[in-house]
Amino acid sequence: MAVPARTCGASRPGPAPTALPWPGRGPQPGPGACRRPSRPPRPLLLLLPPLLMLPLLAAPGASAYSFPQQHTMQHWARRLEQEIDGVMRIFGGVQQLREIYKDNRNLFEVQENEPQKLVEKVAGDIESLLDRKVQALKRLADAAENFQKAHRWQDNIKEEDILYYDAKADAELDDPESEDVERGSKVSTLRLDFVEDSNFKNKVNYSYTAVQIPTDIYKGSTVILNELNWTEALENVFIENRRQDPTLLWQVFGSATGVTRYYPATPWRAPKKIDLYDVRRRPWYIQGASSPKDMVIIVDVSGSVSGLTLKLMKTSVCEMLDTLSDDDYVNVASFNEKAQPVSCFTHLVQANVRNKKVFKEAVQGMVAKGTTGYKAGFEYAFDQLQNSNITRANCNKMIMMFTDGGEDRVQDVFEKYNWPNRTVRVFTFSVGQHNYDVTPLQWMACANKGYYFEIPSIGAIRINTQEYLDVLGRPMVLAGKEAKQVQWTNVYEDALGLGLVVTGTLPVFNLTQDGPGEKKNQLILGVMGIDVALNDIKRLTPNYTLGANGYVFAIDLNGYVLLHPNLKPQTTNFREPVTLDFLDAELEDENKEEIRRSMIDGNKGHKQIRTLVKSLDERYVDEVVRNYTWVPIRSTNYSLGLVLPPYSTFYLQANLSDQILQVKLPISKLKDFEFLLPSSFESEGHVFIAPREYCKDLNASDNNTEFLKNFIELMEKVTPDSKQCNNFLLHNLILDTGITQQLVERVWRDQDLNTYSLLAVFAATDGGITRVFPNKAAEDWTENPEPFNASFYRRSLDNRGYVFKPPHQDALLRPLELENDTVGILVSTAVELSLGGRSLRPAVVGVKLDLEAWAEKFKVLASNRTHQDQPQKCGPSSHCEMDCEVNNEDLLCVLIDDGGFLVLSNQNHQWDQVGRFFSEVDANLMLALYNNSFYTRKESYDYQAACAPQPPGNLGAAPRGVFVPTIADFLNLAWWTSAAAWSLFQQLLYGLIYHSWFHADPTEAEGSPEARESSCVMKQTQYYFGSVNASYNAIIDCGNCSRLFHAQRLTNTNLLFVVAEKPLCSQCEAGRLLQKETHSDGPEQCELVQRPRYRRGPHICFDYNATEDTSDCGRGASFPPSLGVLVSLQLLLLLGLPPRPQPQVHAHASRRV
Repeated sequence: MAVPARTCGASRPGPAPTALPWPGRGPQPGPGACRRPSRPPRPLLLLLPPLLMLPLLAAPGASAYSFPQQHTMQHWARRLEQEIDGVMRIFGGVQQLREIYKDNRNLFEVQENEPQKLVEKVAGDIESLLDRKVQALKRLADAAENFQKAHRWQDNIKEEDILYYDAKADAELDDPESEDVERGSKVSTLRLDFVEDSNFKNKVNYSYTAVQIPTDIYKGSTVILNELNWTEALENVFIENRRQDPTLLWQVFGSATGVTRYYPATPWRAPKKIDLYDVRRRPWYIQGASSPKDMVIIVDVSGSVSGLTLKLMKTSVCEMLDTLSDDDYVNVASFNEKAQPVSCFTHLVQANVRNKKVFKEAVQGMVAKGTTGYKAGFEYAFDQLQNSNITRANCNKMIMMFTDGGEDRVQDVFEKYNWPNRTVRVFTFSVGQHNYDVTPLQWMACANKGYYFEIPSIGAIRINTQEYLDVLGRPMVLAGKEAKQVQWTNVYEDALGLGLVVTGTLPVFNLTQDGPGEKKNQLILGVMGIDVALNDIKRLTPNYTLGANGYVFAIDLNGYVLLHPNLKPQTTNFREPVTLDFLDAELEDENKEEIRRSMIDGNKGHKQIRTLVKSLDERYVDEVVRNYTWVPIRSTNYSLGLVLPPYSTFYLQANLSDQILQVKLPISKLKDFEFLLPSSFESEGHVFIAPREYCKDLNASDNNTEFLKNFIELMEKVTPDSKQCNNFLLHNLILDTGITQQLVERVWRDQDLNTYSLLAVFAATDGGITRVFPNKAAEDWTENPEPFNASFYRRSLDNRGYVFKPPHQDALLRPLELENDTVGILVSTAVELSLGGRSLRPAVVGVKLDLEAWAEKFKVLASNRTHQDQPQKCGPSSHCEMDCEVNNEDLLCVLIDDGGFLVLSNQNHQWDQVGRFFSEVDANLMLALYNNSFYTRKESYDYQAACAPQPPGNLGAAPRGVFVPTIADFLNLAWWTSAAAWSLFQQLLYGLIYHSWFHADPTEAEGSPEARESSCVMKQTQYYFGSVNASYNAIIDCGNCSRLFHAQRLTNTNLLFVVAEKPLCSQCEAGRLLQKETHSDGPEQCELVQRPRYRRGPHICFDYNATEDTSDCGRGASFPPSLGVLVSLQLLLLLGLPPRPQPQVHAHASRRV
């Protein structure tokens, strides 16, 4: 049975078409050319399965045209392959460049990267760097303890007695509404001069320390003034530390009272709104102040909890969660008669950023109803803490209960689960203003080694949800020197603008005794910290000897990366650490899971794996071979890894000793340097140099022309052996300048690029040179001047053959404007050298194709022409097959790259869509290619993206989180004397003073420069070639809209050649494949916690000491509102004269020494 013939017009009036000269525009089909009429129904065809139907696509002897046969399309594919290969052989100059390297063999040496030696050396260098910081930390911590021990407490100390630099003073003086301006502060604040320091990225003063005190703490309180008094002595220790180690960055003492003293002095970063910074909530302080925690938070949601009190509870729980780090585990449950988790988490989960976000969102959905059942809440909490079948911290165990009050002490529960050992601490929080007896809550805390707190209003939340850390610090203090161990933190954003840092922390203990013969004090004074910028650690790693695709990385015990080329957060949350897991920094697979586990366990190892990597522009995925080598960094919780492609085992090192006859001559006199000068560009091609740190005095610039100018000017003064320059980088740059110039001389200069429709030819090298010829082509050159950061360069090294890179187009942007701009398609390939049996790839060469001209050439190569100037004609009685030139109205012919992006098309109207994902051009055909395994999809998540902030959902006038009474409430006399009314008035007063607290997002309130954007998760999808390598025919089955297509990979390229019938109708449009990055909530967090990634907690735990004194467990009394006070408050509100509330400074009595 044959396919119904499609007739070719018998009559052809008019002359036959004439082909344009090569390489001009392709011939347009004349009146006699084969045109496909509207397609007749093919009911019989639809009954056949695709495999039976394919042989019938072109029935011999049919007096019409047909879909091209498979051997015809294979012939077209070979012609395309030959054309591409021929152009690259002539103009790419791969072979010639190999010869040039061999001819200049005396100018360089081949060095070897020995992974094990390299990684051990770098690990040792990092260990030495961090050890210097550890010694400085210990000096500071010892000095602080001695200074505080020698300090005599002053009850009558006054503000004017203390002289210090208040880091926020300048900002407060500029703000007429600030606390000190309103009150008329008596504090003697130093006025300092500052100098710019590039190491700190800030203006600093090296002679003084600066002090930062949280906004909600009264600077003039006795506790704070005494703290300022004794910590002043730290100034000299800070200065001496810097004298011994000039590389030290911020040295900080974070006090348990909230005072931060840091060196060198610099003004505090003025926030846009209110400053919510409190050192006790910083990741480094939390990690240093206590051992890891297993925490269960239970919240009373019985009907007695008023609207305002429930709001306070929700906020308190969220603030409590912010005191937890990734070393901690937590769960949150609500209870009335029964207890149940507030989220989908049924057991303790790691307190990482994403899990805490789930909790915070779930807490907002809590609803008050039923009766109070403490027993249900505590039994649930103890069951959670006793579950040993899950990963947890296995250190401090605690229950945090938030309630408005109750009478039941649930002693039987404590006897069953916690006594007599009392391994679980119980902290109770009385929330809101009420008349309940709080004695049972105090008893629960005191009987279980915990503490009782009161949260009467929003102003008490922050301070009272972090004070529990003092209690957890008791076993550490009592353990003495055993607990004095330096811990290194996760990566986080420095509050003073240093960028990403890690911090070494050391707790500072109170060594005083309350009296002769008394037990020693068991309070933690604070945490000492010293910052290390990630950039300083990166400088210890080899930069350019590993090649473009080699790199060093480091992870901690959580598997989070400390170093990694993909650690690039677009925005950072001021309050959270930067936690990017190694398996999220790379594309996850089983081999990498094994490597990660081994590194966390502190082992050494080496493994060669085949894995997937994303391209630099995140549009492509390549399957590559990589060698992983790793070792632990001693004296830290970090582990260091090295990744090398096999072709980066060796690298070139320039040896220009023969050229350097007189070392006193400036480098500009060296041979080959003249080819870096702009005066040579017209004849030798434009040179871009990688913006590397060739010399210390070289001024950096984002403009490559300006950077080159700065470089040339410096080279006029610098000699080749100058110690201020990196000779490896400098000499390799000069070597590659000469190497690429010889390529111009031997290959490019004598060729006519226009003959083959080329816009440019280029070469890029490991040495940092990118030479583009001719010079005018540099005007349209948009690739990164640093080859190691150029996507085409890195992909060419990883892929054999010719790598096509169409111009990047976003679906949301307007199409390419071909009328005004000449659009080019990059084709590149790596140059592989074999020198003495050692293989390496030191350069990439390529051409830039003229899109329009090559689209016309593509039509001709995929046609049935037998002569260059005459397209095939189809007679009325002869059989002919459609081709991509004559039948372009019926036949779609395209080249698609390995990422699924359109490279070339025989459809003129698709030329402006080159570079777009093919599903945006022909969704039906792209889906068919995917379903037939020509493409495979890889989905992953980017956890470092930045998104525009979501508009607030509540447009009402009331502050967020504030209970708003109804009209009925106002008319009810009983309501005016209730706890709700009292609490509302108190909150209104607080709100008038700290109005922005209710409205500001934490990042905005703290003045984050990224307040306009927030961190978010983006889902990424990349496509890459699947398992099909052979030529393949198939049908897109869609009734009368069915389409035939043929697809075939082009040898030695990253291209897929596709020929398909053009669609006549669109009712069979299937789902569109998406490649564009989309906003996402990430993988389902509730499922992820069921299979947590491997991690290890810190190896030390201090959660028990037999000598601990638990008698200080919190005292308080409910404050019953009086009608007189309520009336007074109302009058004050009406008069608009709100009194300033007593600042919330909570300090344990034992802190007074």
